[in-house]
Amino acid sequence: MKKRIITTVLTLFIFTATLLIAQTPDRTKLPTLPAPPKLKLPQMVNFELSNGLKVVLIEKHEVPLVQTNIIINVGLVNETNEKSGITNLMMDWIDEGAAGNNSLQLADEIDFLGASIYSSSGNHISNISLHTPLAKYNDALKILSDIVLRPDFPESELKRLQNDRLSAIMQWYDEPAEIGSIGFNEFLYGKNHPYGRSAIGNEKTIKSFTQKEIKDYYSTYFRSNNAAIVVVGDVKKNELKDKLESYFGKWEKGNVPAVNFEKVKQVDKRTVYIIDKPEAAQSVIFIGKIGEPRNTKDYYSMRVMNTVLGELFTSRLNSNLREEHGYSYGAHSSFAFRKEAGPFSAYSSVQTEITDSALIQFFVELNNISKPISSEELNKGKNYVALGYPASFQTVSDIADQLEDKVNYNLPDTYFNDFVANILKVNEKDFQNTAQKYMTPEKMIVVIVGDRSKIEEPIKKLNLGEVKVLSIKDVVGDMPKLIE
Repeated sequence: MKKRIITTVLTLFIFTATLLIAQTPDRTKLPTLPAPPKLKLPQMVNFELSNGLKVVLIEKHEVPLVQTNIIINVGLVNETNEKSGITNLMMDWIDEGAAGNNSLQLADEIDFLGASIYSSSGNHISNISLHTPLAKYNDALKILSDIVLRPDFPESELKRLQNDRLSAIMQWYDEPAEIGSIGFNEFLYGKNHPYGRSAIGNEKTIKSFTQKEIKDYYSTYFRSNNAAIVVVGDVKKNELKDKLESYFGKWEKGNVPAVNFEKVKQVDKRTVYIIDKPEAAQSVIFIGKIGEPRNTKDYYSMRVMNTVLGELFTSRLNSNLREEHGYSYGAHSSFAFRKEAGPFSAYSSVQTEITDSALIQFFVELNNISKPISSEELNKGKNYVALGYPASFQTVSDIADQLEDKVNYNLPDTYFNDFVANILKVNEKDFQNTAQKYMTPEKMIVVIVGDRSKIEEPIKKLNLGEVKVLSIKDVVGDMPKLIE
């Protein structure tokens, strides 16, 4: 009996060990990923109110929430040099009082409903968004319409908003990344181009704004024929249309000035700009050129190429500068896709002593990206973009933000559902052609914020191009003074 038990136990042990060995993963190979799932959004519904105001709706009935975004076609591109920052100030001021209610009264009403309202401005569009429970949608929508259509722009708030911006400029003096970003955009586009200016303006323009100017600017651009509404959530078309008609149907049209600004000239030679920050422990590096507008036919291949170059944690730039050489905590690259050609930039913060060595490695990768790519690395880049795409549609707010892109760039209704397939279509030839077309390291500007006394001579020895040295004041301007 005892012998039989021992035999049985031994048999079970051998069987279990065999099973465990069979289940042990092969760690010498990367696991095979399944094909990226296609995104399938609910049907998009487009309609107009009686005044011509366009509405885009996606119904999502799983959760009783509604996201409503009001999109206004006004931004940096509508400003002049003399009124730089006016859009940003207007959108920050717009919810500080409306229809006779001050900012505290509005905030209390919004909080009581369990809702939230935010405003923002950008290069081409501005936004006022409402996130609310379905049960409170009607009341919240009324508050939103008051803010959009009946803002008071109370004089009592102006000085505080102006000083907020002046304080931000003061802080820039101690923020090398901000200094580098401002300088990069200015050197690339020039001060006369909206992409080359700061969103908040400068000391002179900030202090010049008056309540009347803001109200006049608001009246010019806040017109129903210059706006659109995006709604995502637990609401049906007919019900929504009636509500929006009630609150926004009388929004008047107007003559909105056309946007005109000079086309920028592409970088034709490499120039190095050193912005001196004495005793800086690190150097902030920006390298880049003017890219392409959002509607470029190369959009998908550019997305994949940049993912391989500098978006992934295991991208070439990050693997080189962080993992292999230990020069940085992270190195990245990006294309800023806009209505007009936005910038391409590669950037990082590196130790001061190895600034020149880091630049060498930047250009190694910027040159090598145009060489043939392996199918394994290409598929990795495509899968990263494709697999991560559905994460941009997790909430009603996420979906509404994506729909803003559809409105802003006039994308087809099928764009989102076709995105993954279009990314996966990118092949080795597409990748290489795109890299050779856009990655021209000999025609990029280099902007470095760091200690000139330690980095200038080593950088000059690299013979990258003409070296220009500037002070922080040359880039940011004089240290501003607050309004008393």
